[in-house]
Amino acid sequence: MSENEYVPPKIWKWEKGENGGQFAKINRPEAGPTHEKALPVGKHPHQLYSLGTPNGVKASIMFEELLEKGHSDAEYDAWLVRIGEGEQFSSGFVEINPNSKIPAMADHSVDPPRRVFESGAILLYLAEKFGEFLPADANGRTETLNWLFWQMGSAPFLGGGFGHFYNYAPVKIKYAIDRFTMEVKRQLDVLDRELAKKEYIAGDHYTIADMAIWPWYGCLALNRVYEAAEFLQTHEYKNVMRWAKAIDERPAVKRGRMVNSVFGEPKNQLRERHDPSDFEHRTWDKVGDED
Repeated sequence: MSENEYVPPKIWKWEKGENGGQFAKINRPEAGPTHEKALPVGKHPHQLYSLGTPNGVKASIMFEELLEKGHSDAEYDAWLVRIGEGEQFSSGFVEINPNSKIPAMADHSVDPPRRVFESGAILLYLAEKFGEFLPADANGRTETLNWLFWQMGSAPFLGGGFGHFYNYAPVKIKYAIDRFTMEVKRQLDVLDRELAKKEYIAGDHYTIADMAIWPWYGCLALNRVYEAAEFLQTHEYKNVMRWAKAIDERPAVKRGRMVNSVFGEPKNQLRERHDPSDFEHRTWDKVGDED
């Protein structure tokens, strides 16, 4: 046994801040709020509380796609939730998502407002509400939901597994990186084989399944997630690359990716989105961080 090998104690005890890595200060072993703070509410029917992570942009892409199709009643306010500062543990946020994860939304077009949390649930809720991006026929609907739930079940291997140990963990552990790299490449191969047979993941039409999968696997292939494209040799998955590039060109996807962004891309990003004109007039390069 190596002198550095970790031997789990008989009973695990939490030592606050000692779990390591850049997320140590926000991780904790219990749920519930840490502080009292009400959520802001804007003027639009839908209130989105999020951050521009792969899970977060699923929701903003969906809203922008609905607006692109002319659904003016899909207007929304997007409020930034800084998860690195623990804002997801406010009493207001916990009220609409007891799991304290982004994205979460409240539909104020109904009384009382209806909470929706988990990114896949938000996509499905909006698809059913507006009758878009989810086929009406049983076969198409089932295949779309197959792939939506595939993403929800598979992405933790990519994010919490590969991404954490490859990119964030304070110590590089070969076993962990190898384990999750193997699984991520298998998942990419699953997608590549399917996309060899059809234009989009659920068939001939763009659906909420594509919106769920693309921010993770499409952006991974395009080297926007963990900067791991070379390590994973994503260029070898030619059908995934074709699909990823095609979705990347959609105007609504471009807008959706800008929303609630605080990351290191060019400053034509939006801290928050409260009006369609914000994309032109309120990007970071024009207003900066208004906090």
